[in-house]
Amino acid sequence: MSTSLPTTAPKQRPPRQERTGLTSTGVRKAGSKSGRSRAREFALQALYQYLVGGNTAGDIDMFTRDLIGFHKADSVHYDALLHGCIEQADQLDAFILPFLDRPIAELSPIERAAMWIGTYEFKHCLDVPWRVVINECIELAKEFGGTDGHKYVNGVLNGLASEFRAREVQADIASGKVNVVTD
Repeated sequence: MSTSLPTTAPKQRPPRQERTGLTSTGVRKAGSKSGRSRAREFALQALYQYLVGGNTAGDIDMFTRDLIGFHKADSVHYDALLHGCIEQADQLDAFILPFLDRPIAELSPIERAAMWIGTYEFKHCLDVPWRVVINECIELAKEFGGTDGHKYVNGVLNGLASEFRAREVQADIASGKVNVVTD
């Protein structure tokens, strides 16, 4: 008497996915991020600690530098963002406020931190094109924030770009690199 074991077909691998540098949610994969993008991510997380936990900049800085992957970040840019945003928090809020449709206290800490980073870069990081500033902050809000928070960040920073980088914005509009949306 011979018993035969049921045979099963070999499992097939799922189809190979194209490498785009994006996750399934559309966010850039960690391996494809620049040192400055990573610096912005760590700065956002640090500013979140500042806004929610009320921790001091020094304590936040020490904690953040010990996180996995920090060595891949542009530490000089991170320092500028973290310390600059905390030192200029009231001024950054004052710049953002006219573009809000709600009290600043009702913003999520992620949206507020992303707007601080964008506003700070508009003012102090003139080597970073305005469109890059906005795109990077939108990506931060997509990755760390709520469902539609990135849309709000986009709207506020687009308004601020016209104030802080008027020449740059106008040059891009004139060259056709940017579409102008009218209400």
